[in-house]
Amino acid sequence: MRSGRSQDLSRNLYTPAMRYFLAAAEAGSIRAASRELNVASSAVNRQILWLEEALGLQLFDRVARRLRLSQAGELLLAHIRRTYSDFDGTVAELDALKGLRRGTVSIASVESVAEKLLPAIISSFRKSYPGIHVNVAVSSSREAARMVGAAEADVGFTFDPPETSSLTTAFHHDLVIGALMSPAHPLAGEKLLSLQDCLKYPVALPAEGLSLRTRIDVVRARILGASRTYVEANSLRLMRALAREEDVIGFQTLIGCEDDLEAGTLVFKPLSDAPLQEDRLCVVTSSLRALALAPGMFFDHAVYSLKDHLPSLAAK
Repeated sequence: MRSGRSQDLSRNLYTPAMRYFLAAAEAGSIRAASRELNVASSAVNRQILWLEEALGLQLFDRVARRLRLSQAGELLLAHIRRTYSDFDGTVAELDALKGLRRGTVSIASVESVAEKLLPAIISSFRKSYPGIHVNVAVSSSREAARMVGAAEADVGFTFDPPETSSLTTAFHHDLVIGALMSPAHPLAGEKLLSLQDCLKYPVALPAEGLSLRTRIDVVRARILGASRTYVEANSLRLMRALAREEDVIGFQTLIGCEDDLEAGTLVFKPLSDAPLQEDRLCVVTSSLRALALAPGMFFDHAVYSLKDHLPSLAAK
């Protein structure tokens, strides 16, 4: 959410046409935008028509009383959001210089990283920078990458992000995918398992769309016979709970299950199938804008912490 200070400054520094277009695009109508901007509907409409004429493109498809963005409108909206996001970051840095505040860091993270690894990173970061506000959104790998690319988050913790021009993978670490099960499970005594071994028993699969599922499905396609799937879920925490309570096998990396392994309530068996040994944890940033002061400090701290923590985790 943009601060009142940056909004006030942007009103003076950015053209009315761009601001009125942004308000109309987000509100979905001229009338709703005029109420938000506290200006006449005719003024909003006039500025948008001027913008369309200047660009030589139609920015909205006008359907009844609603506005629907055209392809050109979608591109312009993405540009304006990136521009305003950069401006908000600059205002935060200027305020930090004046001692008004220290800035904000917006983070998008997958669930497994948010379980234990990310809280430790944030906690140690705030010991050094207690005045910096940290905002965290927990989502899927795909959504975390999208949020960073769309300037909705400064730093993303994700697995196997897409290769796009809007993202920079600033740090990565490959992790093996393993089978999680209770110590009483028939396979708990095995040193190394294949996915085919696991599919002889009820399993809890990550939901489609998760990076884990994509890699697992590559191997499943080569295995003859139906798997005894017990449940599919988009929550790794739920799958760990099922593995603890029943003779169900779940799948994930070592990240997120540290407490269960330490307590002995679950065991982790690396899977021998080649595509399951390279689930890539990545820290991503936008390639379209530089990190502001506070996000930059957090990014440096996060990468340092990961380099220190991940080798010891892999050795378990």
